[in-house]
Amino acid sequence: MGTLPPAAVLIDVEGTALPHDFVATVLRPFSSAHLLEFVAANRDEPAVLKAVRLIVETVPGQAPEETLAHWLVRDFPAAALHSLQALLWRAALDDGRLDDPIFADVGPALRRWAGAGIRLAAYSADSAALQKLLFAHGPGGDLSGLFRGFFDTRLGMKAEPESFSRLAIALAVPPFEVVYVSAIEADLDAAAAAGMRTCQVVRDGSAVSERHPVAVNFPGAAALVGLPAVA
Repeated sequence: MGTLPPAAVLIDVEGTALPHDFVATVLRPFSSAHLLEFVAANRDEPAVLKAVRLIVETVPGQAPEETLAHWLVRDFPAAALHSLQALLWRAALDDGRLDDPIFADVGPALRRWAGAGIRLAAYSADSAALQKLLFAHGPGGDLSGLFRGFFDTRLGMKAEPESFSRLAIALAVPPFEVVYVSAIEADLDAAAAAGMRTCQVVRDGSAVSERHPVAVNFPGAAALVGLPAVA
């Protein structure tokens, strides 16, 4: 572990800052139940209209509602579907139909670290846009503005050290001054191989690493890796 205080914190999202199955067990079922109704009710909104037009262009000769229903069942990786889901999820988070998913200890920690001049970034298999949306509904308000960047697997797979090397370059921080916080040991191994410091945050009974410092929340992680203390 380096001797300088960390200059940046790179945060995994599901399992670390929010429940590990939130997207699969909450967001996707919600969109399956409500997306078609949402599109019908907001058909004249510019963003919805743009996505519907893209659906028609992608699958001509079929009603867009039928295409959308087909994509929902198969979780098809279509840009128009993802755009509409994001609009629905944002509306549902804003009006309280979906609960704030971010763990209560995350917001105070991120605000403390950002206030101390530490660069924050997130890296997840979930899209960068979804990460930003979720952190915009954090405990005590919008946390998304604290981040220097949101990164997904377009940068590279999380189990590859090269991905973390690219992230350090994107953050303009040497790898040994970056702390990567995640619940997943294989990803922590890759970060360590790239020269980053690491800390596993175990919240839900996941296997505890023997190769990385282990905490149960963000304040605990701060104490282990030299980050500013969180009350």
